[in-house]
Amino acid sequence: MTDFLPPFLLFFAGALLLPLLPRAARNILILLVPALAFVLIAFMEPGQSWNYRMFGFDLTLLRVDKLSKVFGYVYVINAFCCFLFAQHLKKADEHFAALVYIGASLGAVFAGDLISLYLFWEVMAVFSTFLILARRTERSRSSAYRYILMHLFGGLVLLAGILLQIHDTGSVAFDGFAVQTPATWLILIGFLVNAAAPPFSAWLSDAYPEATVTGGVIMTAYTTKTAVYTLLRGFPGWEILMVVGCVMAIYGIIYAILENDMRRILAYSIINQVGFMVCGAGIGTAMAINGAAAHAFCHILYKALLWMSAGAVLYMTGKSKCTDLGGLYKTMPWTMAFGTVGALAISSFPAFSGYTSKPMIMAAGVSEGFFWVWLILEIASAGVFLHAGIKFPYFVFFAKDNGLRPGEPPKHMLAAMAVLAFLCIFLGVYPQPLYDILPYGVDFQAYKLDSTLNQLQLLMFSALAFFLLLPMLKRTQTISLDSDFLYRLGGRQLFRVCRWAFDGLNEHANRLFAQQLPGLLARFFANPGGNIQKHCMRLWDEASGISDGQAQREKKIERRSRSGAHPTGVGVLLAVMLLVIVSLLLSFK
Repeated sequence: MTDFLPPFLLFFAGALLLPLLPRAARNILILLVPALAFVLIAFMEPGQSWNYRMFGFDLTLLRVDKLSKVFGYVYVINAFCCFLFAQHLKKADEHFAALVYIGASLGAVFAGDLISLYLFWEVMAVFSTFLILARRTERSRSSAYRYILMHLFGGLVLLAGILLQIHDTGSVAFDGFAVQTPATWLILIGFLVNAAAPPFSAWLSDAYPEATVTGGVIMTAYTTKTAVYTLLRGFPGWEILMVVGCVMAIYGIIYAILENDMRRILAYSIINQVGFMVCGAGIGTAMAINGAAAHAFCHILYKALLWMSAGAVLYMTGKSKCTDLGGLYKTMPWTMAFGTVGALAISSFPAFSGYTSKPMIMAAGVSEGFFWVWLILEIASAGVFLHAGIKFPYFVFFAKDNGLRPGEPPKHMLAAMAVLAFLCIFLGVYPQPLYDILPYGVDFQAYKLDSTLNQLQLLMFSALAFFLLLPMLKRTQTISLDSDFLYRLGGRQLFRVCRWAFDGLNEHANRLFAQQLPGLLARFFANPGGNIQKHCMRLWDEASGISDGQAQREKKIERRSRSGAHPTGVGVLLAVMLLVIVSLLLSFK
């Protein structure tokens, strides 16, 4: 045991208190909870744990080490900023779901065993769904339905892997998996579903843009980055993850360039950025894990800033498509400025946070001789500046002026964006505080003359390519088909086939067992002895070829059986048949 409570308990307790408080007190509580959690995590020392016993196993609700702490820090920092951004909400339901969702995410990164991890994993899936449903539109309901189905699928795969792992090893420990077995592969697939790895990635771009303005900001941080944490913890050095990460990095760029909806652009860029982190897990060295953890830290902050900027635009204009926006710099200059900071940070522009984290992963790949990984990630870096660094702010705040003249969002939204923008710049200029909390000692210098010049050249080339190709990149009213098209269409067809097959089977069974069989049984048991005699008589007549007088004999049997008189031979025959059946059954034992 430990003297410290697991930090997720603060969020769960806050969620329970929330409905009991008036709005003003709720707004204070949702800021106080992450602030207290930050202090709690800061005072935790590596090696501390909170153990309990369940299902016959010794489980660990709290395992403190540097890897779990770095994710814990950024989770609560981001939670504070998100709740500051969401101060305008009048109802408690969205805050309640967010507190439980964030608490479960913290529980997952501090869990020391597979069972505890799985329990928090499923709580995350359920309560994040409410952040999509809270928008209360038909599109959000449909997206939430597909979202929870995909996460339930991933959870079942993960559960199957955990059960096989326990069966194979007798252990529930959640540490690095050194042996590749069916169990560990299932666990890996379960994690990759939450990481939004293709072909399981479409749930992210489908669901996040349909969440509420504040719910979308919150969801960008926790599900995919908790999956990254589990990959860093459980699968460091699994080279298949380098392939998966590179595919994610390129896949996210392609779809983000094609997209018209600003929040879907940012959703696809999450897949792209998580690809870098998954590559870091696949490389598996100390520098790669440091780089992936640092990039997850920075990504959560600048991605939240980008989603806040987009959310503020949606909140003030009610529009999300690039073709409907443009010219907003005139009346939303602060939102534009903060969004640009986030765009530069995600693009790894020098002096912004992405530049001090992402190159660490690429340097780790080069040091291990994975030149192909470095090359693909370098191409992906240019693509990031193309779609998120330039395309998002250009089409939303500049480009064609559609005559929209909204003002700035409420001050609390601007304050939240200002805090995140400051952190993006601070960690870009002075990354040492971040480096100090990483799992391993950092031997990396971001600001070398040659690497800085190379990065600036890459970014300027991307900018030049964007404006030269601008006529081809202009947004139109198009729909990009993703892999979810297959299970949307296939799911409908499967539903129709199942409904035809099973509804037909149900109808047939209802007709047979609910309508016909009870009547047959009722008629038989009204006079069972007579009915047996009549049936035996019919069989005898058919075998003998006798057809005359059958009706009279049946009436005679009916009168005799109703009076209680039965031929002795019939009873003896039935008794003998029963003994034969019992003897046969006993002989099979």
